[in-house]
Amino acid sequence: MAQQTASIDHEHPSYLGHHYDTMEQQHGANTLGMWAFLVTEVLLFGGMFAAYFMYRAIYPQAFIEGSHHNNLVLGSINTIVLLLSSFLVALGVRSTQVGNRRLLMLCLAGTIVLGAVFLGIKGAEYYDHYLSGQVPGVLFEYEGTTPGIAKQVELFLVLYFTMTATHALHMIIGMAIMGFLLYKAWQGRYGTEYFTPVELGGLYWHFVDLIWVLLFPMLYLISRHG
Repeated sequence: MAQQTASIDHEHPSYLGHHYDTMEQQHGANTLGMWAFLVTEVLLFGGMFAAYFMYRAIYPQAFIEGSHHNNLVLGSINTIVLLLSSFLVALGVRSTQVGNRRLLMLCLAGTIVLGAVFLGIKGAEYYDHYLSGQVPGVLFEYEGTTPGIAKQVELFLVLYFTMTATHALHMIIGMAIMGFLLYKAWQGRYGTEYFTPVELGGLYWHFVDLIWVLLFPMLYLISRHG
């Protein structure tokens, strides 16, 4: 009886769901589920991107002026920060696959720190917008040189705050996911035989980083050469 029980435990490890027959089946189903979720995220950001490009085509000069109110240096630093975080996530996934738990934990912790740095810089940008009267609504003050486009510049800022705040919310969620993975890694949950949660968490983080890579030129680099 003991041998039979041991055989069952060997065939069905604790991290294999009871509704799956093999680890490969579980990994494939979980990966498909994550990609399906990311498709819904594409639809969410896609709607905002569509609105942005439509109004940018209608009010090009206003969007150029609005873009020049953004801090290019801070935006560039944040881009570098997120690219570094994506590298750490990829390294963490690889370290799990080869059984290096210590490196995985370091990568996850580093990703959380870089995420916090990104949010801190973004918060500083928001505060600067507040001080300069570049918040849509009652705090908005137009200081541009082109007459008659104040409302259109304010529209740009509405889209700017909406898209960057939505992205920041996803960053916070991503940091929470990294924190959960770090806790489970500390418990020794992940290894060469089971690394699917780390892989899927990394996929989500890469998606959030990709959104910023798209937002950065859209919101910061409009006609900077001029």
